[in-house]
Amino acid sequence: MKAAESNKDYYVVLGVGEDATKSEIDRQYKRQASKHHPDLGGSEERMKSLNEAYGVLKDQTARRDYDRARRYTKPKQNFVPVTNPTAHDVGVFGHLLSAFLCLIAGFFLLVLVRFQWIFFLWPLAILAVFILGFGVLMARSAMLAVNASLPTTNRFKRHTHLQEVAFWTVTLSGVYGLYLLLQ
Repeated sequence: MKAAESNKDYYVVLGVGEDATKSEIDRQYKRQASKHHPDLGGSEERMKSLNEAYGVLKDQTARRDYDRARRYTKPKQNFVPVTNPTAHDVGVFGHLLSAFLCLIAGFFLLVLVRFQWIFFLWPLAILAVFILGFGVLMARSAMLAVNASLPTTNRFKRHTHLQEVAFWTVTLSGVYGLYLLLQ
């Protein structure tokens, strides 16, 4: 057997497991050959690799030599794994800007629907409420980002419960103010 043959995985080429019997190898070869034969519209290269794999795996001594050579050769990595660069954190300013834009867009839609006096725009009012809710969640995320960016020695970092209470107090008073404005 050639050294180049040990680099190919004939079991994958034929589509059988390493513990396949001779009858399974024969059956799988016939199936693959009927699919990939060049006279039936298949690829000539694929058929050559099928024939090569079948030639090695059908013979017990050649298969044993192939398995032994496979076991002792380490697979070479001829490629560099490509990964996408990781996303960078948007930072505190990004959190604040996102929350501000969501709150402004939701407020604008709500005011637009309320002061146009057009009844069929009610789906926009529902959308505006959802955008405002998303803006509130993003504002809370911005508050947590500000808290995470503080050094551990900062006294505000220890009072997360007070920050939560203050945030939700401001949020609920803002909702009440919006309700009074739209009445």
